[in-house]
Amino acid sequence: MVTFLVYLLVLVLVGLTNLWLYASDKMRAKNGLWRIPEKLLLFVGFFGGAIGGLCGMSIFRHKTKHWYFYLVNIVGVVWQVALAAYLAAVGI
Repeated sequence: MVTFLVYLLVLVLVGLTNLWLYASDKMRAKNGLWRIPEKLLLFVGFFGGAIGGLCGMSIFRHKTKHWYFYLVNIVGVVWQVALAAYLAAVGI
């Protein structure tokens, strides 16, 4: 059960980090500053921050025209939720 709770904490922290990355990149785009690489947004989204990525896309209307951002974040949500369900069911 401890592993499950730690995993949820990691998902929340990485999700909030990804939400902040989307907000920061949107602000930088508006101000003509150095941008956060798309590879980083996609990497963080797939490996733990998918919910934060989808929220960032929705809240800040950022990267919504790129289909691959939806794909990577949705696939990320699927495997992250599946792993959480597995950890909860096994009771690790």
